[in-house]
Amino acid sequence: MTTNLLKKAVREPLLHFLILGIAIFVAYSLVSKGSVVEGGKIVITQGQLASTWESFTQTRQREPNAEEWKGLIRERVREEVYYREALALGMDKDDLIIKRRLQQKMEFVSDDVAAQIQPTDDELTAYLQAHPDSFRVEQRFTFRQVFLNPEKHGQFLQRDATRLLANLSQTGSKTDISALGDPIMLDHKFDAVPASEIAKQFGGNFAVALAGLPIGQWRGPVESGYGVHLVFVNQRVPGSMPELSAVRDAVRREWENARRLEANDQFYNMLLKHYTVTIESPEPPKKTLASSK
Repeated sequence: MTTNLLKKAVREPLLHFLILGIAIFVAYSLVSKGSVVEGGKIVITQGQLASTWESFTQTRQREPNAEEWKGLIRERVREEVYYREALALGMDKDDLIIKRRLQQKMEFVSDDVAAQIQPTDDELTAYLQAHPDSFRVEQRFTFRQVFLNPEKHGQFLQRDATRLLANLSQTGSKTDISALGDPIMLDHKFDAVPASEIAKQFGGNFAVALAGLPIGQWRGPVESGYGVHLVFVNQRVPGSMPELSAVRDAVRREWENARRLEANDQFYNMLLKHYTVTIESPEPPKKTLASSK
């Protein structure tokens, strides 16, 4: 009973908001304690030293020697000095790059919270059902085609297509079509190709026409972006919605991304409540006569 109550509580959105609030508080606390400031005093903390050591070892795949370590510490102090002096001079004001970087770091807070939430099978199934077009298995075609170039046949295109179609209809699917028709930079045979790929190679109209052709018969001419084709459809597998087990990883990735975006929006809206926003002249500024010349 207790386990069921805990599982239900974990899925409650209110709890997610609470976790988000705690994470924000912790993040602000960590930021404020990153360097101890007492007047003009700079303290490089053990946490900062550990971060510097780890960064070096991961980059170089070895530990720094004594001289390198002293140099890394000196560089960390130099970085802190320049940082504080730049802030004192107001160099961070109206700097778009700095603003965007800080925005990213704030969004990382909500990203971390969202990453801790693990979806249940019921949640993934609901997401799959709510976004069928993202995971639907496409209709697939197995077919053969013979190409006729309109430029080569000119006014006799329809006549030549009709004659060739009659010959193909007599021999059926066993015909060797490799030497028939006109040259084209496409295969003669296609096996279980998705409709979207067919549309990409032949054009959308060809893919639509292919869906309406009978199975096991030579038909045509069917127009494409290249010209016309005589087509024999061997098999047509209809599109379908897969079971969750078949697309679990893809659904989970999409679900996690959706939750991350939702957490970012919730985080932002919570922060926005602390401000009164005034937008002066929201209309785009008109170009002056001088700038338009």
